[in-house]
Amino acid sequence: MPASDPLWSALARVQDPEIRRPITELDMVRDAVVDEGVARIDLRLTIVGCPAADRIERDVRAAASGVDGVTAVDLTIGVMTPVEREALVTRLRGVRPQQFGPDTLTKIFAITSGKGGVGKSTLTANLAVALAAPAPGGPGLRVGLVDADVFGFSIPGILGVTGAVPTRVGDMILPPIAHGVKVISIGMFVEPSTAVSWRGPLLHRTLQQFLTDVWFGDLDVLLLDLPPGTGDIAISLGQLLPHAEVVVVTTPQPAAAEVAERSGLVARQTGQTVIGVVENMSGGVFGSGGGERLAERLGVPMLATVPLSGALREDGDAGSPAVLAHPSDPASLAIAQLAASLATRARGLAGRPLPFRPR
Repeated sequence: MPASDPLWSALARVQDPEIRRPITELDMVRDAVVDEGVARIDLRLTIVGCPAADRIERDVRAAASGVDGVTAVDLTIGVMTPVEREALVTRLRGVRPQQFGPDTLTKIFAITSGKGGVGKSTLTANLAVALAAPAPGGPGLRVGLVDADVFGFSIPGILGVTGAVPTRVGDMILPPIAHGVKVISIGMFVEPSTAVSWRGPLLHRTLQQFLTDVWFGDLDVLLLDLPPGTGDIAISLGQLLPHAEVVVVTTPQPAAAEVAERSGLVARQTGQTVIGVVENMSGGVFGSGGGERLAERLGVPMLATVPLSGALREDGDAGSPAVLAHPSDPASLAIAQLAASLATRARGLAGRPLPFRPR
């Protein structure tokens, strides 16, 4: 239909909430005409049992009802054929074999630590939400989050999407969206009480699938919550995303900072760039200063000092990130400042092909 058609223009403002593209652009509207005041629309969902079906239907009816001269809406809902669905997947993915290859414009930050219990996942989840928060509260970026802590996945719980199941369109996986962040975790594919006990090759394949089969769309920032330590996932990340920039998280304790240093050294051994240190749970019983000493040993700046906060922990347990639930909490303010700093950081050139060659 012509773009000047009022009904078509109205439907073009309706987005698929998972893919975040207009339904007209996704070829979900097969036909749409106004016949004697009745808007007759033939809508095709991507899959049977589409979890966003009710919302799309509601938005389509509302958009059509707002068109001048429309007194009723006759909506027929079907499902794309396999051929149509495959064409959609191909169009969305384009010709890129990997959406986060060396030439990507997406800023990629891997959040790592030397040991568990330093609040890395809570920090990562809140940082993702802060980056995605619209102005004036945040940069309003398009953010993706990969929970790469396969053994100790906790991101779904912190973001309040426990039980969320990614939608599959062909062989493409659409990640659930939590507080404006597209998030994927192995916790979305196994029962909550399941203990994941995989070895290296399977861990590598899982991370690879998260980076290729999961369709994040165009992102400004991709965060990866890595497992603690220097194991298989850290090595695989270096192989799959050598251009990722690494943020090392530690508590103020000297023992934690010493172990965290090793994770930064492994990142460098795999070709990645360590851009700075975050000291979490600063003050109180944990003291302070461990982060600064770690930053000195790694030769990188201190990016943030996040104070010990009961709200940060309690909100995470409740599935409501503190940067939204308690934005004035000192820890939330520190994370928001970190988000603002990372949002304006230039994309690193390491591993990225340049559009010229020496003579």
